[in-house]
Amino acid sequence: MSEQMNPQQLLGAQTVEALQKNRFSAAYFETAQAALETLLSVIPANATVGIGGSWTLIQLGLVEKLEARGNTVFCHHKPGLTPEEILDIRRKQLTCDVFLTSTNAITADGRLVNTDATGNRVAAMIFGPKKVIVLAGINKIVSDLEAAQERIRQTAAPQNNIRLKRPNPCVQTGYCVDCQGPTRLCNVNTVIHKRPPVSDIHVWIVGEELGY
Repeated sequence: MSEQMNPQQLLGAQTVEALQKNRFSAAYFETAQAALETLLSVIPANATVGIGGSWTLIQLGLVEKLEARGNTVFCHHKPGLTPEEILDIRRKQLTCDVFLTSTNAITADGRLVNTDATGNRVAAMIFGPKKVIVLAGINKIVSDLEAAQERIRQTAAPQNNIRLKRPNPCVQTGYCVDCQGPTRLCNVNTVIHKRPPVSDIHVWIVGEELGY
């Protein structure tokens, strides 16, 4: 079967297999559209849905699609929210029916590696919501934990600082310099080596570049 796959498909299939060995539910989708259609089909229209900070989900317009069909969506990065409202939404994400997010990196041996500012995204990934779906482009797959951290320092951290308009050094340098200022985004690092026994985590890999 592998002889019929192109290198990208093979990478996706091998990573899905590694994730499954680590007790995650995992699947590969050729396109973002296919993943999106499946996502909308498995989330009930009456489910409460939490949205982790993710450029991937923004790219796919998921918040708008879910709200348009009647889902209650807990999204803390909508414009105009007060700090108190943002904190309340982040807490509601921890007990929602479905939590949607991406990941900063997936190692070839099936581990999820993330860096967070406040920790709400990784907290919800690990424990709380009834179901977690992690949607990640093929560009998020790396060889090992060292490469995952390098990807975060060189790609994810600078791009997220630019997106969130944070005045941190990586916006200028293009790479993490381990800054110490009050606007620092890289405060919490997590590695989910295997699916925790009481959590229902699904990792969907898409054969396209999504997010950063």
